[in-house]
Amino acid sequence: MTLRMMWPLWLLLPVFLPLLALTVWKVRSSHGERRWDWIRRTAIVVCLLIIGLTPAIPRTSQDALISNVEMFFVVDRTGSMAAEDYNGDQARLVGVRDDLIALTEAMPAARYTIIGFDSQATQQLPMTTDSRAVQTWAETVTQEITNYSAGSTIDRPLEELTQSLTSAEERNPGNVRLVFLFTDGENTDGSASDAGGDFSSFAELEPLVDGGAVLGYGTADGGNMRSYDGTSGTGFGTDAPYITDDTGQPAVSRIDEDNLRTVANQLGVDYVHRIEPGPVDDLVADVDIGQITADGRRDVTSYEDVYWPVAILLALLLAWEAWDLTREVPRSGRKRGTDETSRQPAREKDLVSGGSRR
Repeated sequence: MTLRMMWPLWLLLPVFLPLLALTVWKVRSSHGERRWDWIRRTAIVVCLLIIGLTPAIPRTSQDALISNVEMFFVVDRTGSMAAEDYNGDQARLVGVRDDLIALTEAMPAARYTIIGFDSQATQQLPMTTDSRAVQTWAETVTQEITNYSAGSTIDRPLEELTQSLTSAEERNPGNVRLVFLFTDGENTDGSASDAGGDFSSFAELEPLVDGGAVLGYGTADGGNMRSYDGTSGTGFGTDAPYITDDTGQPAVSRIDEDNLRTVANQLGVDYVHRIEPGPVDDLVADVDIGQITADGRRDVTSYEDVYWPVAILLALLLAWEAWDLTREVPRSGRKRGTDETSRQPAREKDLVSGGSRR
């Protein structure tokens, strides 16, 4: 049993202790029916005080453990993710869409956050428990507008991801955080696709990450990408013209698995090559929640308020008080009426006497 206190203790005591002292004093100084009236009022004050203290029973549950899982989906939306080398000639973002929805279904009671990155990284969906919102976002995700493209940089979401993970850890340090990065690993930064180059390390995030995976899309042969101007008639899945390279030929985007494995190692998660649809259960099968929460985060404590019997008693006492007061009103009215009637003949007698004297 614990007290959750509906009001702060410093407010409860100054309000109810004087009331309780007053009613107890009236009980001791009253007699007969009046004594029972003040006993009832003392009980009303005690009930209100108990409700204000809000007694509760703590309950530890493991059924809600999955709700302590926070999943961070980091999605590459650069033009290269429209390359048509997934499952034959489909765009890589099609695979991202299917895998993201499948992962959400595999962990249906988690909390979800989506970070998208193209020329900049932004939080597309703040943390939510609404899996339908995740599915809606995945089904409508598009590549970036071609004219705004600034190339692919695999570390572009690093700052936003760092901020999101840090805030989540400060807010709920006991929760389990899983990071899933969906990208092709290209690191061009506006240069040719073979530019390569170094990128900032994700290693500092490893202590904040309990699990997840880096999912790589694309093939070594690569694929061409449709241009996108923000309208429904362009982008992947349409007949829009292909994006061209410096020679005027359709540009080719190729997966960079070295970069993907490097990021996976830095985060302390697995790298998975996704070139066709397939189950994702194995991506979360190794997430042993029991092992991750072996430091005491496994148990979720909730509180069940138990002041409802007192509330029922209070309602009955108030009903009794109201009934007693309604009985007093007619009685007082009848008494006043009787007094007025008894005084009326006297006044008339005085008038008669006065008249005779005159």
